[in-house]
Amino acid sequence: MSSAALTAGGRLAGRLLETLAQATTDAPGITRVAYGPGERFAHDLVRAEAEKLGAAARVDAAGNVYLTLSGLNPELSAIVIGSHLDSVAHGGNFDGAAGVVAGLAVMAELVGQDIQLSRDLIVLATRAEEAVWFPLSYPGSQAALGLLEPQALEARRSDSGRTLAEHMREEGFDPDAVRRGVPGIDAGRIAAFVEVHIEQGPRLIAAGAPVGIVTGIAGGFRYVDAKCLGAYAHSGAEPRFARHDSVLGFADLVASLENEWDALERDGHEATITFGRVQSDPTQHGGSRVLGELGFTLDVRSAEAVVLERIEARLQTILAEVARKRGVTFEPGPRFTWEPATMSSALMARLDRAAAALQMRAPHVPSGAGHDAATFAGAGIPTAMLFVRNENGSHNPHEAMEIADLDQAIRLLLRFVTDFDNSPDQP
Repeated sequence: MSSAALTAGGRLAGRLLETLAQATTDAPGITRVAYGPGERFAHDLVRAEAEKLGAAARVDAAGNVYLTLSGLNPELSAIVIGSHLDSVAHGGNFDGAAGVVAGLAVMAELVGQDIQLSRDLIVLATRAEEAVWFPLSYPGSQAALGLLEPQALEARRSDSGRTLAEHMREEGFDPDAVRRGVPGIDAGRIAAFVEVHIEQGPRLIAAGAPVGIVTGIAGGFRYVDAKCLGAYAHSGAEPRFARHDSVLGFADLVASLENEWDALERDGHEATITFGRVQSDPTQHGGSRVLGELGFTLDVRSAEAVVLERIEARLQTILAEVARKRGVTFEPGPRFTWEPATMSSALMARLDRAAAALQMRAPHVPSGAGHDAATFAGAGIPTAMLFVRNENGSHNPHEAMEIADLDQAIRLLLRFVTDFDNSPDQP
């Protein structure tokens, strides 16, 4: 699709994303560190663009920015469109940012078409969604709703080693207010929260659809510093019966969890089980040594809480069985969890009707990754998500979302917003 065929909002989105890419390039990708210069630039950029459209800007104690296009009746609850602007290191340009600029694009379409909604439209740009910086679930959106646990402010950023509170204060925000649970927005004043995000998997590519309507967001648990401990020994001198081999113990763990994954799929459940990092100590390992210690991470996800409970229970059984069989021990280390979130069936139905009116294919798809939308859904706020087709996954420089596909999401979101505004809160 040529730029001339895009909506005015689509062209705006493309321009903003290009500006972001140029300003935050960090070869081979882009980097926007949470509470760092790249994220700060992105927040300043979208704020300036919204103010050009006549929106009022407000920043909360955690640094989340609210860009409000006023409606005719300030007593009505608002529609909020939001996502994040930080990225992983050397990542792609679209993860998170596409959702914020889509919200601005809808705002631009309303202004350009001289449409004033009856209710406020708020574009929300959250902070620190990517857990690579702070080992937390959605601290920006949690703080926006006054839900961030005080101890979370002591979490340390992975690159600097300094706390979330220190970084907030350095950026000019107020971690003390966050600690007291002061919300940036009243949950009771939100009629609907909608997040647009690139899909991070291949479902829309396989379906040949530019946009998908998300059914739910997976929850999960993660062991971030697990160890399998055995005993170092000479490879030739240590007979099999005497070995305490951490590699074989770890291999048994992997195979057993793979069997459990197979069983889950046979039972009709979806989950993912990932060993994201496996490592040994280079000062100790060797080509002629039985490995005595192996470190690893384990990430488990599912949209079904009962599936997560089943895998956790099976994991504990497996660890005990392998320990007895191989003469090793396991130290799981810290456990990091986040809850599954189901999207509002009422909002999904509205999006279905909007897509049908536009003659747009928008299949229902699950989200295996976490998103700020999970925070809002978990707080009881009616929540929906749109995925935009994207090749090559995310969290890498090769994200390949087409602006034409984002433009389809903008069209769908605009229709959803205007239809919502012209009908009662419930269908």
